[in-house]
Amino acid sequence: MAQEVACPRCGTRREWRDNPYRPFCSERCKLIDLGGWLSGDNAIPGEAADVPEGDSPLQRTDRNH
Repeated sequence: MAQEVACPRCGTRREWRDNPYRPFCSERCKLIDLGGWLSGDNAIPGEAADVPEGDSPLQRTDRNH
């Protein structure tokens, strides 16, 4: 029997196996969710982390790290 799961974005039920977008039902729902994380609409509550200046991987220019 095929296992179906609900898309965490829209609730549509889709088969888990062979779904390239899992846990989402489609590329659209996957991209909407990603956009929420990138825009800051989706967030995990808690204190902001203190990152010492120059230690952010996004600021590094040396690709050996």
